[in-house]
Amino acid sequence: IGIGIDRVVMLLTNQASIRDVLLFPHMKPEKGFQSGAAAAKAAEAGNAASPFVKSLKPTLDYSKIAVEPLFEEFVDFDTFSKSDFRAVKVKACEAVKKSKKLLNFTLDDGTGTDRTILSGIHAYYEPEDLVGKTLLAITNLPPRKMMGIPSCGMLISAVHEEEGEERLNLIQLDASIPAGAKMY
Repeated sequence: IGIGIDRVVMLLTNQASIRDVLLFPHMKPEKGFQSGAAAAKAAEAGNAASPFVKSLKPTLDYSKIAVEPLFEEFVDFDTFSKSDFRAVKVKACEAVKKSKKLLNFTLDDGTGTDRTILSGIHAYYEPEDLVGKTLLAITNLPPRKMMGIPSCGMLISAVHEEEGEERLNLIQLDASIPAGAKMY
């Protein structure tokens, strides 16, 4: 997008200064928590008194993840700025009959009129798990019929390959962001 996540958070939370934005909040450690070298020594010694040692291991092996290469072709700013990225709230979501892939989303886009977007993500998400979520969508695409249903936009997701299998994650926003909020 051209600006850092800290600036986006600053704008979305209506902060006057970037110093007011706390990107990575932290909590005080619990009693008995061993950090850094102490945890490593406890792990080597097999100390059962350290319940947090297991959580220090990474859950995802990033060496086995592949992402698509970046585009070589640049998009000029005027073309990019025509895309209308908005926060949308999922009011209802259901599987499209006679389709294995499509989910039919009924969305609140802040206009007062429900928006329908179809997305081929049923292999990754169950419809009932998405109701109430705040997602990111491009809302100014022309309507496109899929399975006879007009889809008015596109939900934004991240795709990567892990151990030869495609993985997809919908871009989910903080629930405090109102429907219709414009993303820059």
